[in-house]
Amino acid sequence: MAHFAKIGLNSKVISVHSVHNNELLDANGVEQEVNGITFLTNLHGWAIWKQTSYNNNFRKNFAGIGYTYDEDRDAFIPPKPYNSWVLNEETCRWEAPIPEPELTQEQIDNNNYYVWNETNTTWDLTVKQ
Repeated sequence: MAHFAKIGLNSKVISVHSVHNNELLDANGVEQEVNGITFLTNLHGWAIWKQTSYNNNFRKNFAGIGYTYDEDRDAFIPPKPYNSWVLNEETCRWEAPIPEPELTQEQIDNNNYYVWNETNTTWDLTVKQ
């Protein structure tokens, strides 16, 4: 199954559609993105369609509603979770300005986990309830 993101205003993903792989095949039996775009255009009307990879084999991330398609990077970028987070140019994913600490085995056993604190720009240890 192939997947295509419908791109709306400001390059935002507004929906993701599945297309059977047979719809992508050209005369030589090779999958072509343009064939999926043509299929979706005929089915739903004209729109900007970009194929997305469920396995992240291309365009960095599987598109989701609210993601942005960045044409320069040819990548889908998820919404920024916090103002302080920065975009990893290689993965096109947002990362905290400091790495999340590793949990000790004792913390794991106590159902602890870390939550990002945007006010202090720190990882706060908390307990699952």
